[in-house]
Amino acid sequence: MKPRGLPPLLVVLLSCWASVSAQTEATPAVTTEGLNSTEAALATFGPSPSTRPPGTPRAPGSSSGPRPTPVTDVAALCVCDLSPAQCDVNCCCDPDCSSVDFSVFSACSVPVVTGDSQFCSQKAVIYSLNFTANPPQRVFKLVDQINPSIFCIHITNYRPALSFINPEVPDENNFDTLMKTSDGFTLNAESDISFTTKLDSPTTAKYKYGVPLQTSDSFLRFPSSLTSSLCTDNNPAAFLVNQAVRCTRKINLEQCEEIEALGMAFYSSPEILRAPDSRTKVPITVQSVIIQSLNKTLTRREDIDVLQPALVNAGHFHLCMNVVLEVKYSLTYTDRGEVTKADLSFLLGTVSSVVVPLQQKFEIYFLQENTKPVPLSGNPGYVVGLPLAAGFQPHKGSGIIQTTNRYRQFTILHSTAEQDCLALEGVRTPVLFGYTMQSGCKLRLTGALPCRLVAQKVKNLLWGQGFPDYVAPFGNSQAQDVLDWVPIHFITQSFNRKDSCQLPGALVIEVKWTKYGSLLNPQAKIVNVTANLISSSFPEANSGNERTILISTAVTFVDVSAPAEAGFRAPPAINARLPFNFFFPFV
Repeated sequence: MKPRGLPPLLVVLLSCWASVSAQTEATPAVTTEGLNSTEAALATFGPSPSTRPPGTPRAPGSSSGPRPTPVTDVAALCVCDLSPAQCDVNCCCDPDCSSVDFSVFSACSVPVVTGDSQFCSQKAVIYSLNFTANPPQRVFKLVDQINPSIFCIHITNYRPALSFINPEVPDENNFDTLMKTSDGFTLNAESDISFTTKLDSPTTAKYKYGVPLQTSDSFLRFPSSLTSSLCTDNNPAAFLVNQAVRCTRKINLEQCEEIEALGMAFYSSPEILRAPDSRTKVPITVQSVIIQSLNKTLTRREDIDVLQPALVNAGHFHLCMNVVLEVKYSLTYTDRGEVTKADLSFLLGTVSSVVVPLQQKFEIYFLQENTKPVPLSGNPGYVVGLPLAAGFQPHKGSGIIQTTNRYRQFTILHSTAEQDCLALEGVRTPVLFGYTMQSGCKLRLTGALPCRLVAQKVKNLLWGQGFPDYVAPFGNSQAQDVLDWVPIHFITQSFNRKDSCQLPGALVIEVKWTKYGSLLNPQAKIVNVTANLISSSFPEANSGNERTILISTAVTFVDVSAPAEAGFRAPPAINARLPFNFFFPFV
């Protein structure tokens, strides 16, 4: 019977609140132990019968059960015990070691053994050796270790988390049940239609830097030497990774026709996938075949047919013709990470028993579609006779701006037979690495020309248009690597006189470079560039009088390399401790 005066909706809400309150009182609270406890608490969520009398308040710290015991016994745990039924050296927790074995130990390789390091407090075993005893003994201590981190696990109330859950293995009895619980695979008409649509849709996958190039059967093989100088054919070619390697192949000359790596078909037959997991294949096209004879003469074949190695008997010697000596891949790719073209060039030769084992060379490089390769002044070091790479930085934090013509990036005044400075404006000559250069011209001064105007004209003549602020340290330095570029230090020298005209007379550029890298193949690296503008004082010319001055520019290259010294690694320090009775019975 409903209470009088209460609406039906309020009666329903009161009944629900009473039910929830009853369930809340029947749920045990989670225990919080002290920081020194090493066990975890277990709480059972859900309704459970209460053993306290009605009306008695619940204790705030009561628990429904004891914490679960740790799964791992650190006293029986030994991570350095690797040999069964044998004593491992310096493994103090190895149960197979005896006191005789401890006498040759130097120290415990694993001095502390703990369980889960994420707990705030846990059991830990400390191992040490007592060398004062005769014979030496192992010291074993079981202590409570406190985790100093504030982010640690104090109580674990989830029992399955203490161990791995054994997965249910499907069999003929539970297979139907597992299929009903799993919703990751369905068989219906709608599923078949969506799967077909996905196959027919264009792929969005693309090659990324360093990803192996896929072929119709596996991947594009690029032989190289790994642990030794011998060729390994299972090395994959990586996207955008230019390589040039040499390796050695041991062959039996009488079986050269059976070795696949010596024939052209081994390198030209694969078809590269346009993109990863794509159904579009890009065939490898042979562009050139060059034949090298035994006396090293080269002959280019007009046809590009695939040739096979052929064994020929020449008297007492055996010759194998059409053997692959060099392979060069040229792959064209797009900015979308797709391979569009694959070219291949061969160098074939004749191999005799004198040149066995055989040395082969393999190259692969990538070219972007619709782009021209940027010429470099070296890779990486500068090459003598090539122009210096230079540019300027428009504002702090930006990259280096360079002109497309590398012969106009760092220039000086160009000398002509007339030597007229006013006629040479805009005529420049590039600064070439390793070439000491000097140029100049003559300037006629008259009283009709103001000194300030002439000084500005000469400065523009010496500096040119867009004199750079930075010089690349290497011939292949990237413009975005600003911190690697060498700034040009500008110095101005002047000699003042009264009633004289200050005019720039010379620009002296000094480039300091050093040999960088290995002693066998040192690379030229620029380390410092200085531009010194020298001004001189000239008496102002009267009207009608003329004076001729000489304007010059000089570039010098200074080698500041330190004397090369062969370095050797320091000999290893052997910290070995002999057992106390090593010299018994002599000592």
